[in-house]
Amino acid sequence: MLTFLAAGSVFFPGLFLLSKQCLKSIPALRWSEGDAVIVSARLVSSVQAVMASSAGYIIASSCNDIIEDQHWLTSTYIMFAVPYFVYDIYAMFMCYWYKLRVKGHEEASPSPQHMVSALTSYLRREFLMVLHHVVMVTVCFPVSVFVRQGKGDYFQGVMFMAELSTPSVCLGKILIQYKQQHTLLHKVNGALMLITFFICRVLLFPYLYYAYGRYASIPFHLVPLSVPWHCNLGASLLMAPQLYWFSLICRGALRLFTGSSRSWRPRAGAATTEGGTAGPQPANGYSARATEPELATH
Repeated sequence: MLTFLAAGSVFFPGLFLLSKQCLKSIPALRWSEGDAVIVSARLVSSVQAVMASSAGYIIASSCNDIIEDQHWLTSTYIMFAVPYFVYDIYAMFMCYWYKLRVKGHEEASPSPQHMVSALTSYLRREFLMVLHHVVMVTVCFPVSVFVRQGKGDYFQGVMFMAELSTPSVCLGKILIQYKQQHTLLHKVNGALMLITFFICRVLLFPYLYYAYGRYASIPFHLVPLSVPWHCNLGASLLMAPQLYWFSLICRGALRLFTGSSRSWRPRAGAATTEGGTAGPQPANGYSARATEPELATH
């Protein structure tokens, strides 16, 4: 199993570096370092999402008994994907830092003092996303691999398929980063993101409770009373940020589909921070600010 952990530790950072180098060196592109970093981070997230969703479908579709049936891919992919969450914390920081540099913020300077200031600002701004990633590594990983004792691979597979919403989230981030909110592609992607996030992340845990209720012949509303308390606690803690992020997506979608197209076009005199420059967009792609219509993560 350590082989797959090592493979993930090489694959995700390696894909990021390879993508960044290609975007910078291909003659037809010649992107800047910052642009290459931002797009490469989105690409790696999308690749991981496709891999996780594919693994989840294979696992879930192979389990007839949703409690007892096992599939070798379950623990294997968990071990392979754990390094992704560690890498992604670093990748999100690099995206945040390069956005600061574009905006001309002093804390984007490479000096150690300013890097510490940028890191502190990043952790404060992206606290929920970073916390989510840390919990995935320190709690969900050991529980999924060591505590489950091989039971519930079906549920694990369904949870992998929550990543189906990630590619549209990543595309939305890129379109917003390059001021393409006024395009048809952005609107179509926004609708797709709203639908996939709702189905794959908001309805995820209600469906898991429903599936267990059918398996155990328990009415849906009694399932929470029939499973161990720590299962309810874990489901609640994992679902809470999804509901928060979905509320941000809905707010962004409402502005996108009810506002005039002119209001989404790049314009001079955009809102600025106290320092006179526009503030950086959240590295994770979720924004609660009405003046910055950035639709939703990860």
